[in-house]
This record gives sequence, structure tokens and C-alpha cells, in this order.
Amino acid sequence: MTATRDARLQALHDENAAPLLRYVTWLTHDFSLAQDIVQETMLRAWKNPKILDADGDSARAWLFTVARNLVIDERRSARSRHEFQPEQLPELPSDDDIGRHLDKWLLSDALRSLSVEHRNAVISAYYLGHSAAETARRDGIPEGTARSRVFYALRALRLALQERGVTE
Repeated sequence: MTATRDARLQALHDENAAPLLRYVTWLTHDFSLAQDIVQETMLRAWKNPKILDADGDSARAWLFTVARNLVIDERRSARSRHEFQPEQLPELPSDDDIGRHLDKWLLSDALRSLSVEHRNAVISAYYLGHSAAETARRDGIPEGTARSRVFYALRALRLALQERGVTE
């Protein structure tokens, strides 16, 4: 008996699903919502054995009526009234530079906490792009000392950033 019932439901679906989907899409202007409503309509047809036994026109009229009522129920629901569609959001994300400015502020604050030699070493190596040899010539120090200052300056900078809440 369930095999014939399933076959009748399959026939009902095959005959009416496409026109029903077009109708509900026309009503809602939302294809994914229309798919959900058609699925719910077919589920209700499956639960109602009288519809599976009805003739083609009666079953079709019942399906379209149920789908229309589901659309109305969806529009009346609290979810529909209180949820915003993406194009209706009151505040859409914008491309602002706040994060970049806050990062600059945080980094400059951490750099100010370093000693003058360490701060100059970091600025020379990472902001100005100087090599250790160029930094050594400019500051009048051995090249090994310039490299050592960059190494220890980076450790101190990492610690200063961690103290300000920046984690690795």
C-alpha cells in the first residue's frame, strides 16, 4: 500500500512541483523561500491521504491554496516582520581605516616605550629598509652591534605589544 501511495505522491510532485514553484516564486520574489514553501506544501500533501486520492485538478487546486496560505503565514510571522534582508540592514559594513589607524597608534605607542637605540634600529631596518651595514655606517657602530640591536629591539617590541594586549 505504501508503494502505491509513494507512487501517487511522486506523480503529484512531478506534475505540480514546477508550476507551484513558479507561482510561489512570483508571490515571494525569493527563490529559496519559494523552494521551502513548495517542500512544505508537498509534505502536507504526503500527510493528507485524501489529496493523494483526489483527481488531478482538485489536488492541484489544493496544493496552490496551501502554498498561498503558507506564503501569507510567512509574511505575517514575527520573523518576517523583524528580520532585515541584507539590502535593508541599517548599517552596512564600510571600508574605513579605523583598524589600520588603531594598529598604527598601538605600534607607535609600543615603539615609544623602547630605548632610543632599539627604536632607531627597528625604524632603520623595517621602515627605512636599511641593511645592517648601512645602519652601522650611519650610526658609526660595528655591523654586529647593529644586528644585535635589531634582534633585541624586536624582542622588546614583542614584549611591549603583548603588554598592550596584542597576542601572537
